Amino acid sequence: MATSSELRARLLEGHVIPAHPLALTGDRQLDERHQRALTRYYKAAGAGGIAVAVHTTQFAIRQQPALHRRVLQLAIEEASGLIKIAGLCGGTDQALQETRLAVELGYDAGLLSMAGNPDPVKLAEAIPIVGFYLQPAVGGRILPYDFWRAFFDIPNVVAVKVAPFNRYQTIEVVRALKDSGRAHEIALYTGNDDSIIHDLTTDFDGLRFVGGLLGQWAVWTQKAIQLLRNPDPNQAYALTDANAAIFDAANGFKGCIPGTHEVLRRQGLLRGRWCLDPHEDLSTGQEQELDRVHKSYPFLNDDAFVTANLKSWLA
Repeated sequence: MATSSELRARLLEGHVIPAHPLALTGDRQLDERHQRALTRYYKAAGAGGIAVAVHTTQFAIRQQPALHRRVLQLAIEEASGLIKIAGLCGGTDQALQETRLAVELGYDAGLLSMAGNPDPVKLAEAIPIVGFYLQPAVGGRILPYDFWRAFFDIPNVVAVKVAPFNRYQTIEVVRALKDSGRAHEIALYTGNDDSIIHDLTTDFDGLRFVGGLLGQWAVWTQKAIQLLRNPDPNQAYALTDANAAIFDAANGFKGCIPGTHEVLRRQGLLRGRWCLDPHEDLSTGQEQELDRVHKSYPFLNDDAFVTANLKSWLA
């Protein structure tokens, strides 16, 4: 586990941090072999960290405590050298319980969802905190400028993932960080999967997003590394169009997790696109949209990299 100062320095360097999916078998049990392979893939691709037990991992893992613990543990076993971030959810009591587990297992920080209205001050006393502005469409809530301005005064806040999928709300967070005077020590990470390149290439009155903690970067991760190093505004349209298909924007993001799974399934990194909820699957027409964007934007995928290394990751 990194010290708080070491963690701050690493986060401020700027990294690709994939939101880690959950690998399941056909009977919806944990597929440990493919779960490990995913973490190995992210590490080999050049990711600087991983975020586990977050939305992309499926919040429902918390209904199975043994599964929750095992998923966190597997990532720790495979992610040496990476920044390790555990998702923290629910109210203060639940989030504190999850914090104790993350600390026990050796996680560096907690990604704190504010959807359950936890007390961030209490959580930050136990673990370095990455703030999380989750979009309302998938369970988040509107958090105004005043909330973020107070949040950035909490000493053990080390970064913020800005993911409201809304430019107005994104700017409010950036303004609050700038006004706090702590932009030199709190890293700004985009979670806006619909505007990744826009965030990375925009100068927000002297502040910039240094990296991304993204569900979109759970797929095609090797190319995401290249994109972070050299964000090309000419690719913004293509990446957003691809994300619309993967995240099922046309249907209110209902198919975002199975969409991510389907991309990984096609590469062999998952055996199927199964979710914990047996009713959660691709929306009507989403599979065809995935076909379309894969064909239209071949420069976005890392199929060749995965094909060349998959056997070793599954060993």
